[in-house]
Amino acid sequence: MDFRMEYLSFFVIVTDSEDSASSKRYKHFQTLDEDDYEDSEIKKFVDGEFKRIVKRKAERNPNTENAPTKIGRFMVEPGYELGSNQNYNLFQRLREADSKERFIGIADELVHIYMDTSAVRGGAFIIARVTLNTFFDEPFLFLLKCDFEPNIARIADERNLISQVEMAISARSIKSIQYPHMPEDGVLEHWELKIHQASHARYFEDFLKFVSYEKPLPEVMGDQVVEMVQQFIEEKWVDAPESTERREEENALEIWANSDKRELQEYWSHEQVAAASAALVEQKPDLSFTFKLDSVTIKGLLADFGSAFHFAKHNGRYVVVIEGDSFQFDKGKSPMELLHPPDLADIMDTIGTHRKERTGSDTDRGSAAADAGVMNPDASADDVPW
Repeated sequence: MDFRMEYLSFFVIVTDSEDSASSKRYKHFQTLDEDDYEDSEIKKFVDGEFKRIVKRKAERNPNTENAPTKIGRFMVEPGYELGSNQNYNLFQRLREADSKERFIGIADELVHIYMDTSAVRGGAFIIARVTLNTFFDEPFLFLLKCDFEPNIARIADERNLISQVEMAISARSIKSIQYPHMPEDGVLEHWELKIHQASHARYFEDFLKFVSYEKPLPEVMGDQVVEMVQQFIEEKWVDAPESTERREEENALEIWANSDKRELQEYWSHEQVAAASAALVEQKPDLSFTFKLDSVTIKGLLADFGSAFHFAKHNGRYVVVIEGDSFQFDKGKSPMELLHPPDLADIMDTIGTHRKERTGSDTDRGSAAADAGVMNPDASADDVPW
């Protein structure tokens, strides 16, 4: 990629205590133009970082809420344009600054706003305006934060051996903002930016108060499943919309949907579950699926339900059947790897004969589930199915 530096402002943030933001200050060290940058040491430090930031992939709906790289979108009230967003306006003023002095003034304003966030730590704050000549004439903004590295030393001389380096920074854990977002080569999204923060502190999310982020993928898919169940209830009780049974079922749904750990509900048929799964897989073919049967955790793809793995009951016990062409074992060796598997029909009669005694905690959990409306496998068909 062909980058051309227009301006780069270098600030240093100092906090008297890493555990408290009560005493913090910052100082502008220098702002470089294109010629200054080409001959500077900072070019060696950050030049490759711009390429890494642009190439770093981000999902609109990440697999986890704590994903280090996210796409943010400027928030506006319905009927209003981008110009009504304060964060966008500040970025745009930096992109349009027509002089070095103007750029310094706006950059200083931006760092001042950043200093009001809740988790400010000491380090270097770099604001750069860069043109990516490969694709565009209009500039990109890069905001980089490098925290101070503790316990850094350098070789000194024969007598002292090493010396302490004050205010050392490293490119290893740079936090960054890129605006505008480039989802693919040659495409710009002016409503979006990309942040990267390999930290739970969420520095930039606190800093950008008028930027929103999409829900993580598991939450999005979970919401869709709840909507499917709600639609099913609507159709099921269309002739009795105000019945007590319907209200009980809806209350049980709410308890189920808001539980962190949920048990098998035995509510839908295999065909209904397969149809609902297919609707989710159509949106994301590689959608993962994890469940736990007693002490065994299994992770796979939702697309494989009904083909590579199956749920069933036999002799009063839950059974998961996983089929495939070959086994693969990692890390260490076990006798299992030497097994010549018997035919499935030969072990069916043994399923359910090794039932373990339920512990008190298991019993308590089962009672709590019953109190919450979770269906008992032996309950009648008229019971609430949650």
